[in-house]
Amino acid sequence: MRQTNLTGEPAAYVSAREELRQAEIELMRHRERVAELRRALPPGPVVDDYPFEEGPADLRAGDAPVRTVRLGELFTGPGRDLVVYHMMYGKTHTEPCPMCTMWLDGFNGVARHLAQNVDLAVVAAAGLPALRTHARSRNWTNLRLLSAGPGTFKYDLGSEDAEGNQDSTVSVFTRDDDGSVRHFYSVHPRMTEDIDQRGIDLFSPVWNLLDLTRRGRGDWIASLDY
Repeated sequence: MRQTNLTGEPAAYVSAREELRQAEIELMRHRERVAELRRALPPGPVVDDYPFEEGPADLRAGDAPVRTVRLGELFTGPGRDLVVYHMMYGKTHTEPCPMCTMWLDGFNGVARHLAQNVDLAVVAAAGLPALRTHARSRNWTNLRLLSAGPGTFKYDLGSEDAEGNQDSTVSVFTRDDDGSVRHFYSVHPRMTEDIDQRGIDLFSPVWNLLDLTRRGRGDWIASLDY
């Protein structure tokens, strides 16, 4: 199957491009098999109804008053799942993570589309004023921003270690009819010794678009600039 109507494509290019197309097709099929396995996970464990600190819904309205909101209250309706992005910011991570910032720039842009099907929240170890100050500098007006405060949410979900070192993580939760919240799925950037920093790549278009080019990602961590 030709991908363009261009003329003059060398035979070696056409052959290599078809080999690549077949590999891409198999990758897509395998990705869907992985997604089916994920969707078919049995109910996960019931988790604590963790408390968080939240400021005004309008990011431009300052940082007070601060209210306590619990994990179960982040669900806006029955039958909806909750996606939480754990931001690397706070405790030993004294500056907001550039990679997380890039991820959340993208999430802010698609938040209204996600809201049609799921609830989305961002949780950081940083205090609310620092988190909201950074969010204002990025114009994250579509994201629900929460501070984990002194709670154990981030540690329990594996996005923080005992020393307070932070890591980016994506967690998904479900809620039973009786209001109990269950952990459904979490994924971390570091999945194995040979998969370091790339475990959540699919959630940002940046790296995937770079992968289409000859240079690829290059020194992708060093290239982050916000």
